[in-house]
Amino acid sequence: MDVLAAMRTFRRVVERASFSLAANDLGQSTAAVSKQVRQLEEHLGSLLLLRTTRRMSLSDAGQAYFSECCHLLDELAALECATRAGTREPGGRLRVNAPLSFGLKVLSPILADFMQRYPQFRIDLTLDDRLLDVVSEGFDVSLRIRRQLSDSSLIARRLGEIEQVICAAPAYLQAHGSPQTVDELRDHSCLAYRLAEHPGHWQLEGPQGSSRLELPVRFAVDNSLMLSDMLQAGLGIGALPSFIAQPLLDSGQLQRVLPCYSMPGRTIYAVYASNRHVSQRIRFFVDFLAKALGPDAQMPQATA
Repeated sequence: MDVLAAMRTFRRVVERASFSLAANDLGQSTAAVSKQVRQLEEHLGSLLLLRTTRRMSLSDAGQAYFSECCHLLDELAALECATRAGTREPGGRLRVNAPLSFGLKVLSPILADFMQRYPQFRIDLTLDDRLLDVVSEGFDVSLRIRRQLSDSSLIARRLGEIEQVICAAPAYLQAHGSPQTVDELRDHSCLAYRLAEHPGHWQLEGPQGSSRLELPVRFAVDNSLMLSDMLQAGLGIGALPSFIAQPLLDSGQLQRVLPCYSMPGRTIYAVYASNRHVSQRIRFFVDFLAKALGPDAQMPQATA
């Protein structure tokens, strides 16, 4: 049995979620594809795919094997490409995950620049605000924006910092008054980012020191762009990342609330698996992001 060929076949079956579609892609018969997967399972001594008459899914062993299989095949493809081109410059396919709002507002121009500079790379980007499992879902790099990361077996590299800005629409503040103290926030409608560590629980630093308060949440959503829409509609007071808030502050669509107070910022992390040698292409990509998002980058910072 050609193990590499069987691995490629197995990968295509999983990606297409179908033996027949994979067979069509590979120019083989469905029976031949099924036989290769079965031989691979026998070779490994483990069931990779759970099959019924209606559906197919990965076993636990199959999920782990699929993730590593993709990485190995991508590494091999990148090596072959570099060798043929007579260069050691990295390239190949990268599966990347990032938060939706950050991806649309910040990451898009960075990735466009990266793809133009390094055409030997192929990027498969998934935008999702949830914390997806890097290993089980087969991502090479996951970008996360958090105060801090929980302990895990993953490698995390700091890429940059993002300020959190308390703001509201001028119409809301005109109708309900602008709070002058932290305690006055309790008299206002709070709009919250639902995937924050503690939605509705705010920690503020200001002239009077540190304050912690729990606000009644009128509206919670798992996306910062939707949250900004609700704030602009005048529904209450909320906190937005500076890359969303600053353009709205500049245009007057939102107004900063309690400008003498600040909230703990968020750190941008690049997270990747630590159970294998970090590939050159992952390191190359993360280095590029670090330069683009680091202290010298033009990241929006709230100023008004």
